[in-house]
Amino acid sequence: MSGNATEEPVEKKPKLEESNKENTGNEDDEELETPSAFNPKYRVCPYLDTINRPLLDFDFEKLCSISLTRINVYACLVCGKYFQGRGTNTHAYTHSVAEAHHVFLNLQTLRFYCLPDNYEIIDSSLDDIKFVLNPTFSPADIKNLDKADPKYSRTVDGTLYLPGVVGLNNIKANDYCNVVLHALSHVGPLRDYFLREQHYAKIKRPPGDSIFNLVQRFGELMRKMWNPRNFKAHVSPHEMLQAVVLWSNKRFQITEQGDPIDFLSWFLHTLHRALKGTKKVDSSVIYKTFLGEMKIYTRKIPPVDLDDTQKSLLLATEEYQEKCEITNFLYLTCDLPPPPLFTDEFRENIIPQVNLYQLLSKFNGTTEKEYKTYKDNFLKRFEVARLPQFIILYIKRFTKNTFFLEKNPTIVNFPIRNVDFGDILSIQNREKIGNCKYNLVANIVHDGEPNKGTYRVHMLHKANGQWYEMQDLHVTEILPQMITLTESYIQIYERCTE
Repeated sequence: MSGNATEEPVEKKPKLEESNKENTGNEDDEELETPSAFNPKYRVCPYLDTINRPLLDFDFEKLCSISLTRINVYACLVCGKYFQGRGTNTHAYTHSVAEAHHVFLNLQTLRFYCLPDNYEIIDSSLDDIKFVLNPTFSPADIKNLDKADPKYSRTVDGTLYLPGVVGLNNIKANDYCNVVLHALSHVGPLRDYFLREQHYAKIKRPPGDSIFNLVQRFGELMRKMWNPRNFKAHVSPHEMLQAVVLWSNKRFQITEQGDPIDFLSWFLHTLHRALKGTKKVDSSVIYKTFLGEMKIYTRKIPPVDLDDTQKSLLLATEEYQEKCEITNFLYLTCDLPPPPLFTDEFRENIIPQVNLYQLLSKFNGTTEKEYKTYKDNFLKRFEVARLPQFIILYIKRFTKNTFFLEKNPTIVNFPIRNVDFGDILSIQNREKIGNCKYNLVANIVHDGEPNKGTYRVHMLHKANGQWYEMQDLHVTEILPQMITLTESYIQIYERCTE
């Protein structure tokens, strides 16, 4: 009996040792996976408190501040500067040793590293920095953007701001681009499309097709403008505008004042092309949102110096018959009546006013307008056949003659809600389209001299029904009654949902 008792524990010992080995193996794996100061794989970094969030600015071009290369660029999270590389003898490594700045972020992979020790930092407290560099929106987030009671967000320095109503930095003279970007950021379908990168990531494009950068940059800017967790209450459109300068062959510059309607027209057409859009209405989000259809009737006028019989003979020929052409439009050009030349009886030059419906009568299919070329005169009339979901109106304020550029100061009186575009449609087209009531969502205004001057924009934040005036970094609330008193230049209307 005593012999058996002594033998039993001896037989069981190896099993205990094996089970101990298994346990220790699991514990070792767990230790490798859990961050700690002694874990070679995931170390807890002692320098995380040196990160200076107010200095972090990811709006500028991602290139090394010393070598100007775009490859393998890291942001120093202590001073906010960009440096290349992570290995020894690279600019980021040298900076970390010289300045004792240890925490870096790879701008491409969004991974954090501690230099010069060169280990990866995994810490959930850094997620806010990742989100500022690359904000992401779920379909549920996008759906709630226009819902009631939007939440104000707080920046790192405690400033309150409303996502979507943030200032854009004027680098030198790019306010003409800023107002257009501000206005487009409140066009619902366009915004919703660009807030999710997945919508345009799968578009097939030929190798070397770098015009797609414009789409990516616009998407990044849109996400930053609507980011509810920004570190600051404004965004710099630097990368976006560099893509614009590059792809417009320097037609639109950051350093020179330009015309917003030229920029808007070029930008919409180029985006449509980059999104592989065709002539079909539903081929891209641009055409789905803004494309309308119009019939243009043209007839040639006989020369004035002919007598009646010669005129009637000419009018009978085929060349002088009325021709109809069906064309598409992204915006409608409204011509202002010429301003009065003389002062009134009180020796004051009155500011003329005109009704919006008077300007829109150009497109009713019956009003004829004379157009002159160097040898022929034509009469044209325009008939809108299909109205898009969003209508862009361009009010032509500037006329260029041989000597200088003149500005028409006429004020356009327009309602902000329930503008009825059905008045300019024929009865058949009105029945075909159905709902023709539109609400104003953005209004771009020009102030000052024709060649100089500045631009500002009024925008409606749908969620709270409040109007805002934006001029570069300045954001102020404005009463809708004040908008109609301004010299409107470009307006965007949205079809009523009711």
